[in-house]
Amino acid sequence: MSDAKNTKLIDAVRDRAHPLTGNPQDYDPLMDLIGDSRFVLIGEASHGTHEFYRERAEITKRLIQEKGFTAVAIEADWPDAYRVNNYVRGMNDDATSEQALAGFQGFPTWMWRNTDVVNFIDWLRQYNDALPENATKVGFYGLDLYSMYASMQAVLDYLGKIDPEAAKQAGERYSCFEHFGEDTQAYGYVTSSGLSDSCEEEAIAQLLELQRRTGEYAKRDGRRAEEEFFDAEQNALLVKNAEEYYRSMFRGRVSSWNLRDRHMAETLDRIVAHLDKQGDRAKVVVWEHNSHLGDARATDMADAGEINVGQLVRERHQGDTFIIGFTTYSGTVTAASKWDAPAELKRVQPALSGSYEALFHDTGLPSFMLNLRDREGAIASLREGRLERAIGVIYRPKTERTSHYFYARLPDQFDAVLHFDQTRAVEPLERTPRWQSEEAPETFPSGL
Repeated sequence: MSDAKNTKLIDAVRDRAHPLTGNPQDYDPLMDLIGDSRFVLIGEASHGTHEFYRERAEITKRLIQEKGFTAVAIEADWPDAYRVNNYVRGMNDDATSEQALAGFQGFPTWMWRNTDVVNFIDWLRQYNDALPENATKVGFYGLDLYSMYASMQAVLDYLGKIDPEAAKQAGERYSCFEHFGEDTQAYGYVTSSGLSDSCEEEAIAQLLELQRRTGEYAKRDGRRAEEEFFDAEQNALLVKNAEEYYRSMFRGRVSSWNLRDRHMAETLDRIVAHLDKQGDRAKVVVWEHNSHLGDARATDMADAGEINVGQLVRERHQGDTFIIGFTTYSGTVTAASKWDAPAELKRVQPALSGSYEALFHDTGLPSFMLNLRDREGAIASLREGRLERAIGVIYRPKTERTSHYFYARLPDQFDAVLHFDQTRAVEPLERTPRWQSEEAPETFPSGL
């Protein structure tokens, strides 16, 4: 793009941008754009940026208070999130939000065990506690499928309480997985290589058996029984889907990515169907990475044959979905250098020239929102493909271009984008020696 054309585009974006100043009214235009959407998908450009977590929570609070949203679904495993769900609804013995988040012990712990999440969970518990006795309390659910062994145990614990004979039979089925010592990678490798038979049939059989007895289990003693059955059935489904996922990992990235995102979209639909049975039409906020929530058809993911949650939700709920993305130019981020490595406080390199992030930086605005449903002028020009940055739980500055950038058409990927030019790392609850801070974090739980 010529300098003159780029300058014109920068000026046009600046003119269209809605500044974000930290005032409660900043998101009034966003609330108007969302309208009566049933699904609001709020992304993040990294798994370790404070501003993304903070602003996502503030938007979610308004959706709950003003638009009647009754569920938050996150990029996390079902059992860990369901413990938080029980806490915010006053249904377990956890005394604090930090205790409720104790299940999030797998890598990366900082993704959900951080001060911003604690503050939001504190708020959600207080909001639910203040509701009238028979009001629908806001739930908190996990969409991911990494918890294969934890989900097996959850099924066994559930059946052990209500049907010991069924629990014994389930234990016999799940014993197929015992040979792998809860090592999901080993399970996937050995079974996909033909070195051992898979446990696919056993996982499917247990799910079908549980579903066959829905009437018997779910109607035992009212609403609480339905909730417990829903939890158990979802765990059994997760075991079945995770078993297939771990085998698919050794067939290639596209196959495993698509299985994972299909599972998350399926789980989202199951949450809605479950909540719909309780009365009002359920409305759900989803928190995941931009790469899962931004419509894959608007990125080079589609060229590789990949789909994602954003695409699937748009296809299944056309006209009822609103997707929000985040971007940043530079700052700090909490991330690891490799999988299962300690959390580090890392410096985020300034965005590459030719990227959306660099374009937004050149407006000179510290933070702003763009309505990407505007099909004229600057927004139409943004439909020309550009680089977009994605930092997950791993950040590799030395291979910035190949590791963290892809091509996208932003107005087709999202309905709105929020840009924060300078951002800082999210504060983990557990600081590692490689994570250092010079002053007390302003995001430390306030006891709100």
